[in-house]
Amino acid sequence: MKRLHVHVSVEDITHSIGFYSALFAAQPSVVKSDYAKWMLEDPRVNFAISTRGREPGLDHLGIQVENTDELHEVYARLREAGGNVIEQGQTACCYAQSEKSWIDDPAGISWETFHTTGESTVYGDGSGENQARVAHEKQSACCAPQPAAKAASPCC
Repeated sequence: MKRLHVHVSVEDITHSIGFYSALFAAQPSVVKSDYAKWMLEDPRVNFAISTRGREPGLDHLGIQVENTDELHEVYARLREAGGNVIEQGQTACCYAQSEKSWIDDPAGISWETFHTTGESTVYGDGSGENQARVAHEKQSACCAPQPAAKAASPCC
């Protein structure tokens, strides 16, 4: 069975772990100084947060599979969807060993498809994510463009 993956970049890992633990009524299954992950069954999602040098907010989405057959099924869907599929292959990422590929959706959001095969003692070098143009690289405060002010909205 496949599992949706959501990765959010955060500024304060401790504060964010507290928030998401309360929201999910569960403690993370993995906690590192720069990363945390919840493997939830309801909803069935692999939800991860990190402080890995990206702008706070949505980092990327993905589909995690449980075996090689499911991975090849999802890879076929990526090819059918069109666009530039980046086949990363075997890698260490997010303190795990996995095989993965990446694609950007029409809105420019990066999606990873992956099968986790074991643990890793390191986060990984980010080469696949960087090549796949994972969302919103941080820029230094002095040079970052400032977002335009949003008009007040009467609706939530």
